[in-house]
Amino acid sequence: MSVMLETSELPAVFDGVKLAAVAAALYVIVRCLNLKSPTAPPELIYQDSALARFLLKSCPLLTKEYVPPLIWGKSGHIQTALYGKMGRVRSPHPFGLRKYLTMPDGATATFDLFEPQSEHCIGEDVTMVICPGIANHSEKQYIRTFVDYAQKNGYRCAVLNHLGALPNIELTSPRMFTYGCTWEFSAMVNYIKKTYPQTQLVVVGFSLGGNIVCKYVGESQANQERVLCCVSVCQGYSALRAQETFMQWDQCRRFYNFLIADNMKKIILSHR
Repeated sequence: MSVMLETSELPAVFDGVKLAAVAAALYVIVRCLNLKSPTAPPELIYQDSALARFLLKSCPLLTKEYVPPLIWGKSGHIQTALYGKMGRVRSPHPFGLRKYLTMPDGATATFDLFEPQSEHCIGEDVTMVICPGIANHSEKQYIRTFVDYAQKNGYRCAVLNHLGALPNIELTSPRMFTYGCTWEFSAMVNYIKKTYPQTQLVVVGFSLGGNIVCKYVGESQANQERVLCCVSVCQGYSALRAQETFMQWDQCRRFYNFLIADNMKKIILSHR
């Protein structure tokens, strides 16, 4: 009798385990996809000026509510993974010339120069001076995509290759790029100003590059000459707070910390 009772209860136990497993899987999916996050228009913080009013008028998308794609659109993890995969397949390959600059300490700075593929909409000579993100350079997919789009809209592009980031360029001094050094970016901008005396500049920085370009523009009044505007994309503002964030397991943040650290180790060891 006892054996028969135990046997009859087993299916109910299994059903409960299955139900708990399904509930746990659904919770993980909702959590990872960030499905409960509400949509809202971006928060804009700006000083009232002619340039700010022009940008708001020209880019009405800035004040509209962001409606992401269904299911996966609210997850930054999936968006990052999808672009990383798709970008490798569909990324354009703009043609540019690599320039070499010798720094005062013997370091060899490099940047890639891309000429415009069409006339600018206002008929003027405008050059984008671009500083990529941490350990990045002109051969990265997001940089190639950005440069290709800018070229087709009439912009010349100069892209800094962070010192030590390119695998085929050896270091000629005992240092590589840092989080605050503007020497190489300044040398690139000075080259552009000297080579193209009529050009106007749009300064663009991505992530770590955003810190560098903002620091460069603010270092002296001379650095602001012929600069139409400075654009900082996804810039980090506090290294200490970012460090605390990257040490958290919530939203898998610590996983990215491992990836960034591993990439930095590979670059350092490649110059050992």
